[in-house]
This record gives sequence, C-alpha cells and structure tokens, in this order.
Amino acid sequence: MAVTEQEPELTPDPQLEGVEVEPEDDHPSPMWKVAVVFCALGVGVIALLSGVGGDAFVYSKMVHEVTADPEGFVGREIRVEGDLVPGSIEHREEPCEWRFEIEKQGEVLPVRFGHCVVPDTFRDGFGISVVAQGELDGDHIFIASDIIPRCPSKYEMQQRLENGEEMPHLMPGSDAGAAPRLGLPTGDEGTP
Repeated sequence: MAVTEQEPELTPDPQLEGVEVEPEDDHPSPMWKVAVVFCALGVGVIALLSGVGGDAFVYSKMVHEVTADPEGFVGREIRVEGDLVPGSIEHREEPCEWRFEIEKQGEVLPVRFGHCVVPDTFRDGFGISVVAQGELDGDHIFIASDIIPRCPSKYEMQQRLENGEEMPHLMPGSDAGAAPRLGLPTGDEGTP
C-alpha cells in the first residue's frame, strides 16, 4: 500500500482577520533606479576624462607660455594664441602649406599649417591675433590642424585710426571713420 503525502491545509490566522495584505510589487525599488543613474554618470565622466570627448579638454596657452617650457608641450594637442608677426606669412605649393610666426611678450613660435585654404581674414597688415590648434613637434615647430584669425574689434580699429594708423582694409577714397566699403554700387552713381 502506497503512502501519499498530503499537503497540510492552510488555515487563516485569526489575528490577521480583516487586515489587507498588499501583493508583492514586481517593479524595482527606487534605490535600484538611483544606482543605475549614478553608474551611468560615472561611465560618462570616465569617458570624458579618457579622451572620448574629442578636443573638449584641449589646453589653451599663449605663445610665451609654450616657449617657456616647450618640452612639456611636445606631442600634446593644444591651442596657442599669439599675434601674427608682420611679413612672416609664406605659402608653399608643393606640398601645399602655410608657414608663419606668432608672438606674444617677445617670444616667437613658428607655425606650419598643412592645408591649401586659409580663412579670408588671415592676411598680413591687419594686426591680427591667431589661435592655432595642433601639436608642437620635436623641433619646437607648431604643426597646426586648424587656425582661427581674430581681427581687431571696431573699438581697437577706431583707436588705431585716432593714433594715425592707416587701415589696410579701407578702399582708397573712403572715409576713414566710416565702415569699410566693399566696392559695391550704392545706387547714386551715374544717375542724372
């Protein structure tokens, strides 16, 4: 004769009579959500600090800061700012390259920009400041991947005019105090 085991019969507890029992929630607790958010933020910070963010953390230095300790900047991606040395712009055809010098506080840094096209405002005689992004090579020549010429503001230009400087961008015969002319007809030339 086979003996079968019977499950014991569950009887309600008389003390819990009338008390509602909430069913268990299948959703994760709020602490789990907070932990996920902090993990995602941690991964984002690590990605930014490890360089995944591109040039988000490129150092920006003035010429005299780079020339004071060039070995500290060799091979590092940096931005260097200085004034364009007048008469230093040279263009080579083969290979296509622009060479120029920028200076700040008496220190000069040679720059090589290996692209054929430069911004329109990159010209001698404007007294412009140049921001170059790239790397300093072992010979302490800055190899630029990007250049940004910064022209003087209209207030600096006005101050230069008051000091008697001639503005290279003004057309002959134009009013020195007026905005530069582009040589476009104004509509009153040749009208009877």
